[in-house]
Formats: sequence, C-alpha cells, structure tokens
Amino acid sequence: MQQDALIWLSILLLGSLFNGIQGDDNNPPTEVKRCSGGKPFPLEVRVHGCTVPPCNVVKGTDAVFEIDFAVDKFITSMTTKVWATTLGFITIPYELPADVAAVCPNLMYGAYCPLYPTEDVTYLFTFPVGEYPEIGVKIEIYLIDQDRDTATCFICDIKVKKGSGANKVYELNYLA
Repeated sequence: MQQDALIWLSILLLGSLFNGIQGDDNNPPTEVKRCSGGKPFPLEVRVHGCTVPPCNVVKGTDAVFEIDFAVDKFITSMTTKVWATTLGFITIPYELPADVAAVCPNLMYGAYCPLYPTEDVTYLFTFPVGEYPEIGVKIEIYLIDQDRDTATCFICDIKVKKGSGANKVYELNYLA
C-alpha cells in the first residue's frame, strides 16, 4: 500500500514538473533586441498579444510585458526606466508612475526582493500607453538596481494605435 502511494505521489510530482516546464502558450515569447553596450539581456520577454514587433499598443490602455531575467548580484530594490525614440533620432525618457516603475512589488510567482545572485525571476510590467500620436516608437526598457547598475535591458518596437471605440460604454439616462 505504501508503494502504491509513493507511485501516485511520484506521478503527481512529475506531472507538476512537466506542466511548469511547458510554458505559457497564451503568451509566447516576443522577439526583442539587445541594448547597446553589452548590457545584460533578459532570458525571455512576452508582450501580451505580440510575438513579432512592432507590437501594436492602444493609446490610453496598458501594454503588458512579462520579463524573465536572472541577476548576477545581491539586489534589494529595482526600478524600471523607459526611453522612447521616435523619428529615428528623438529620444526622451518615458516617465512612469512610481507603482509601475517599482520592480520588486511586481515580481511574479511568489518572488520578492532581495534577489540573490543567479536567481531568475519574472517581472510583470504594465506599461501605460499615453494619449500620444499614432506613430512607431522604439522603446528601451531598463531594470535598474539600487546601485544604479542595469540588471537587464531590451528594445522593443511598438506602434501606437487608436482604440476601436468598442471599449467605450455609453450610459443612457432616460430619467433626465
């Protein structure tokens, strides 16, 4: 009887392991580019709804990025910095709200800071797309640690689009 229990437990553990290795079919990897200067590159980036850039993002909404990365030192805090380049030569910092820029509270799967060397984690970055002109933009996303070192960096081309209007809710007030 104990042997049967051990067999079932082994099958359950193997099933859980293979399920975790399988990955997320709903959000396949996105083809992002390396930043210049040999900065650390993420293990994988998934931009929801996009596998091959430019990724279409709707102004006034949030674009969701899952960023898998490994660290090479002890990290107590991290922040996200975004630079946006348009027309090929105009580069400006893209200001983020503090709660969005904070990496540690947005780590997934139970991860939290501090992070230890060789630890790999997933960061859920909810990128607010402002009311900007409908243009192509190259965005550089940096995760910066407490020592102002780059933990990871990548480039993703996006195309800002106008919403379809299907998200709008109109309320009719017949009592007015």
